[in-house]
Amino acid sequence: MIQFLLNRELRTEYALDPNVTVLNYLREHLGKSASKEGCASGDCGACTVVVGELVGERVRYRSLNSCLTFVSALHGKQLITVEDLKHQGQLHSVQQAMVDCHGSQCGFCTPGFVMSLFALQKNQTGFNKADTLEALAGNLCRCTGYRPIIDAAEQACCQQQPDQFDAFEAQTVAQLQAIIPRATAELGNADKRCLLPLTVADLADIYAANPDARLLAGGTDLALEVTQFHRELPVMIYVGHIEAMKRVEVTESSIEIGAATALSDCYQALAQNYPDFGELLQRFASLQIRNQGTLGGNIGNASPIGDTPPLLIALGAQIILRKGSTTRTLPIEEYFLDYKVTARQEAEFIEKVIVPRPRANQTFRAYKVSKRLDDDISAVCAAFNLLIEDGVVQSARVAFGGMAGIPKRAAACEAALHGSALTAELVEHACTALAEDFTPLSDFRASKEYRLFIAQNLLRKCFLELQTPDIETRVTAYV
Repeated sequence: MIQFLLNRELRTEYALDPNVTVLNYLREHLGKSASKEGCASGDCGACTVVVGELVGERVRYRSLNSCLTFVSALHGKQLITVEDLKHQGQLHSVQQAMVDCHGSQCGFCTPGFVMSLFALQKNQTGFNKADTLEALAGNLCRCTGYRPIIDAAEQACCQQQPDQFDAFEAQTVAQLQAIIPRATAELGNADKRCLLPLTVADLADIYAANPDARLLAGGTDLALEVTQFHRELPVMIYVGHIEAMKRVEVTESSIEIGAATALSDCYQALAQNYPDFGELLQRFASLQIRNQGTLGGNIGNASPIGDTPPLLIALGAQIILRKGSTTRTLPIEEYFLDYKVTARQEAEFIEKVIVPRPRANQTFRAYKVSKRLDDDISAVCAAFNLLIEDGVVQSARVAFGGMAGIPKRAAACEAALHGSALTAELVEHACTALAEDFTPLSDFRASKEYRLFIAQNLLRKCFLELQTPDIETRVTAYV
């Protein structure tokens, strides 16, 4: 059984196929058809909803893609759809701004834009264009109506008035407190089920008893098996209620991030220590995806073009793997063995990611090359972690995504850099060495020749930035 609020209405589901997405639940089970399916992959934002979750004594609102969210993820939370915004016959201020600024054209994408703007309005005071563009990067308007939509965002944020969600917040907090998960829950029907443990120990026990189960965190990758490939997942284990796996702890020497921590919640600690990591996270998919996708999931799915693994490898990060009551620590570069093949054992899961904090004289740069600046997958992702003293490279860790079947270090390039003065000649030597490290593939994102050329140019770009530290050249690359 799971429980959640649909706006302020308590919903209890006892027997529901856990493969049902929130989008299909709304449209097919509740007859709420405003949220649309445009892509079923989290790219267009037409299905955007907002989920409220208790943080202390307040409700935190975040936008999500309902097409990639399984209903089990709503347990203990509040779901808000565009149908919930109009109150006592009056449009919500976000809806009214879209009307006043002519932000809707064909209207198909409009509900998703409205919900993204609603979340934006709830999370900031006043208008900031950069924040607005970030909030809307995951919403696609095929009518090219972005200017009036941005105007609507400005009106909604600058003329914000208390709404029904503010008026009923105390009631909503009390309702959410009453349905806080207090024991392992289960949602299922017939031969399909989803288990929802609350502790790491419970997860370990449940996974050991169900080693063929699929672990569900944000689901932004796993859900594609259902929405794109039309497969059914017989058993899932949802880890989103395990608080110990959602913590970010900064110590004197490291940043410890629970594997189930949403990418949005990783941002502050990583960006403070490594600004380039922060810049890359802002280009990681869309805000809806970052609000839901997890750092552990981005590692665990072992994609060769995942954005965070090359950076984590270059930084010398480690992962804590757990099976039953046994844990082991593994350098993240050793986790990836071959295309979609990892060192994870049966019933073993990533519990935590440990990222070393910067040392003196350490330089870290990261770059993502993609066809679009926002909401796109890398063609090449590069990370350079250099320790430079008196102009000499004392150590070098260089890693790339998109250059091989796994995210991988560039050993020959590192050897070429190590122990030498950082000069243009050295960098050209290291660029040549990259051809020894990688034999990339051609696909629809880039040819193998382009990938190698771009990888070499990103090393040159890093060198040029280090020679001109006072010049702002660190614009993340795209084509």
